[in-house]
Amino acid sequence: MQHSQQKIIEETRRFFQKVYAWMFLGLALSGLTAFVVASTPMLYTLILSNKIIFFGLLIAELILVFSLIGFLKRISANLAIFMFFLYCFMTGLTLSIIFLVYTIGSIGLVFFITAGMFGAMSTYGYFTKADLTKIGQVLIMALFGLIIASVVNLFMRNSTADFIISIIGVIIFTGLTAYDTQKIRKTNIIGNEGTPEDTKESIMGALHLYLDFINLFLKLLRLLGKKK
Repeated sequence: MQHSQQKIIEETRRFFQKVYAWMFLGLALSGLTAFVVASTPMLYTLILSNKIIFFGLLIAELILVFSLIGFLKRISANLAIFMFFLYCFMTGLTLSIIFLVYTIGSIGLVFFITAGMFGAMSTYGYFTKADLTKIGQVLIMALFGLIIASVVNLFMRNSTADFIISIIGVIIFTGLTAYDTQKIRKTNIIGNEGTPEDTKESIMGALHLYLDFINLFLKLLRLLGKKK
């Protein structure tokens, strides 16, 4: 029994190593893409100055991420990997705007702050014995409210509301990091290590944590970032 439990712990640890590896590669791709676009006037003019292209990319990102989540079981592991990295690449295209708005120094500082907060909360979610399901459900409901408030404020352009939305966003995505980590650990199927299904599970876990990291980073950047 003890040997079996140890095997589960070891397989779970290896699974999370894959999840974090995919997530790190996705973040690296997004960051590199954003930096290259922001450093190339022709590219950022094309993407950021054309509202049709910019919002078209945002819509395409939503379609892609929901397609990946919705059809994960029906697609191959290689297609899931491709869709994940395509999403990260497209996110990098739209994220390039931060390099034009904020200083490199403040972007780097906020990134390390985000990494620290994310690491702490993901570690907590991995090791805690407390059930975070109810808290996670509340945070997901709050996230929908945050999205609606953000859309409304796009038209109102209220700086105070934007500040409050950013603070609430930091709280939500900090909590979701712990919740998603625990959920990934609970739903990981033990015994399928090395199979295509295992790869797809690790990609889905990486996607959820990638989204938590990116959104936490953007909210913190709005609060702490130094504009040019």
